[in-house]
Amino acid sequence: MAAEVIDGKAFAEGLRGRIAEAVPAFVEASGRKPGLAVVLVGSDPASQIYVNSKHKATVAVGMESYEHRLAEDTSQDDLLALIGQLNRDDSVDGILVQLPLPPQIDEKSVLAAIDPGKDVDGFHVINAGKLAVGEAAMVPCTPLGSLMLLKDRLGDLSGLEAVVIGRSNIVGKPMAQLLLQENCTVTIAHSRTRDLTAVVRRGDIVVAAVGRAQMVKGDWLKPGAVVIDVGINRIPADEGKTRLVGDVDFASAMAVAGAITPVPGGIGPMTIAVLLRNTLVAAHARAGLPPPAGL
Repeated sequence: MAAEVIDGKAFAEGLRGRIAEAVPAFVEASGRKPGLAVVLVGSDPASQIYVNSKHKATVAVGMESYEHRLAEDTSQDDLLALIGQLNRDDSVDGILVQLPLPPQIDEKSVLAAIDPGKDVDGFHVINAGKLAVGEAAMVPCTPLGSLMLLKDRLGDLSGLEAVVIGRSNIVGKPMAQLLLQENCTVTIAHSRTRDLTAVVRRGDIVVAAVGRAQMVKGDWLKPGAVVIDVGINRIPADEGKTRLVGDVDFASAMAVAGAITPVPGGIGPMTIAVLLRNTLVAAHARAGLPPPAGL
């Protein structure tokens, strides 16, 4: 039987709906809307699309959206000055600096400058450290969205063997930490893993976040495994066009897996929905309110 396709788009719509229902209660309690500030440096086309999508989604759930679009040649000092201003702005609950940044700007310095309480991307070293030791923290959006889909599909994850392919600070490492907190047995695999196919085949859960188009084949998978495909790769298609594919060969995986996220329509929509969720959580914390329920 073919694998079940996990509809991340539908789950994300439900999550955004719950966020929109929770925003009025925050407004009533605090006297203001939650606010998300997005900073874009330069004119990278993909980044512009992402920023536009985030703006529309933020406004749609009733939050304030503050966009700051800076020139490609913006200096690091000027960007850090803007972040300092946003850190001090009480109307801003979340700060997101769109990556990648131009070469004259040091990414680590910029991420370190964001107030950890407003770090809705979850990239600050303080939030990464809190996640590693099991404390409450801002969690990167893509791993948290992936975990939500896994728990919705599988329920209790305790005792399951999970293989995360990729060790980035943005996805691989935080994904592994989240799965450990759910009592999974976790292996992080990467480009230097010996006999990668054998390692992947152990996974009841496989999270592919390596950035190589269709690398994971169906015969790598344990029959019935639940596959979360984080990859977004553009490859040639017919008539000189291109198409998006994941890190997993979807067609062959469908014949083996128990469930799998598609690309597009899987993890992508979840990332923006979780960004909104993190902003609302940050707003509650800054206002001294309990975390919003059901998110």
